[in-house]
Amino acid sequence: MKPMSEVEITSHGAVTVIRINRPHVRNAINRATAQALREAWLAFEADERARVGILTGGDEVFCAGADLEDLEALAAEVQGEWGPLGFTRLWVSKPTIAAIAGYCVAGGLEMACWCDLRIADETAVFGCFERRFGVPLVDGGTQRLPRIVGLGRALELILTGRPVDAREALAIGLINELVPRGQSLKRALELAERLAGFPQMCLRSDRRAVYSGFGKDLAEGLRLEAELGVQVLKSGEPYRGAREFVAGKGRGGKFE
Repeated sequence: MKPMSEVEITSHGAVTVIRINRPHVRNAINRATAQALREAWLAFEADERARVGILTGGDEVFCAGADLEDLEALAAEVQGEWGPLGFTRLWVSKPTIAAIAGYCVAGGLEMACWCDLRIADETAVFGCFERRFGVPLVDGGTQRLPRIVGLGRALELILTGRPVDAREALAIGLINELVPRGQSLKRALELAERLAGFPQMCLRSDRRAVYSGFGKDLAEGLRLEAELGVQVLKSGEPYRGAREFVAGKGRGGKFE
């Protein structure tokens, strides 16, 4: 029997699901898996049919971070273009969602923070568990976590390494939705399909404006927003949407 890949890629219409499949080590990432994840996300970006990407580890565990047995090989990528876990310095132009169950800790938390949205089931546990071993956050955690939960909360989690259960994660804004056990991927697919159904140029442009403007002063952020918005207007996409509304689509706030 052919062994299953440690990174599995499946397509669900316009949605690509990238699954880490190393359950024997709680989906910890070694160098080979990091390279496979990078290739998977690059392929997603290049695929014109793919509109939304989902990262998951299945219904038992999301990811326990770096595989410490392969730490030296991963450490060699700290100053590299992609980040030790393979893709955490990669920009993709399309929305991404993390579907989380079980442990989402150390580098796993950093990967979840790379995603735009996070859907977690009630078994999820978050934390900077690498604090115990003196392993630094080098896959974006020190930069993305404060942007998601705020500086004070991020510093607390990074410095103490304490575990955060799913309900607290929802309360502090670390996750966007909390779902019953075993439902994180199902819900992420539902959300992804909705995102994939929207006019894509506008959706991607607005997403880019958020990221590009973050940290800049308001005047510069507004300039960037306008610059990107003009490109969307010139494409004609908003005017097609306006005609559909006039014809009756989307009345009463309906998204179907």
